[in-house]
Amino acid sequence: MKAKNGAMVAYEGEMTFKKRTGGGEGLRGMVTRRLTGEQMAVMEVKGHGTCYFADRASEINLVSLRGEKLYVESSNLLCTDSALRTGTSFTGLRGSAQGNGLFTTTVEGTGQAALVSAGTAVVLRVTPQTPLQVDPGAYIAHTGGLKQHFQAGVNFRALIGESGGESFQIRFEGDGLVYVQPSERNTIGGEV
Repeated sequence: MKAKNGAMVAYEGEMTFKKRTGGGEGLRGMVTRRLTGEQMAVMEVKGHGTCYFADRASEINLVSLRGEKLYVESSNLLCTDSALRTGTSFTGLRGSAQGNGLFTTTVEGTGQAALVSAGTAVVLRVTPQTPLQVDPGAYIAHTGGLKQHFQAGVNFRALIGESGGESFQIRFEGDGLVYVQPSERNTIGGEV
């Protein structure tokens, strides 16, 4: 397995833990992550037995991938099967509004990934007939053939201080799943 560095809380059996550079992607991944600012400290876990992972008492949500790609904020990725490949992808303004930069982590292949969230994650279905708007601070991850657009809801009411406080959203269109947490992290968009 590959796991967030320091996420092991207990294990039974014979296990070894080794820090991996570049988010587990080797030297190329290290250079890519340095250039993109998408940081992720990962350890490789090998052996026989059972290993338990956690991160600040967060909820853990398992996502099964069958050859597709998962786009996930690196802070929300707890661990993955070793067969899954990780990488980085350009997110544009969405990542900037979240305070996470212009890139996000990708997980691809067949296996399971464990995501963490502040509260049980809500999985929302997006179809061509039902697009979805998400608060950038609640966004965790998404899969499928989704296009995302950063929307600014700034209008005259917002400028004079009478808006509902949701100035920015991410709009998802297409066919796929979006994972959101029932809590918002502080975002640059939330400060505007």
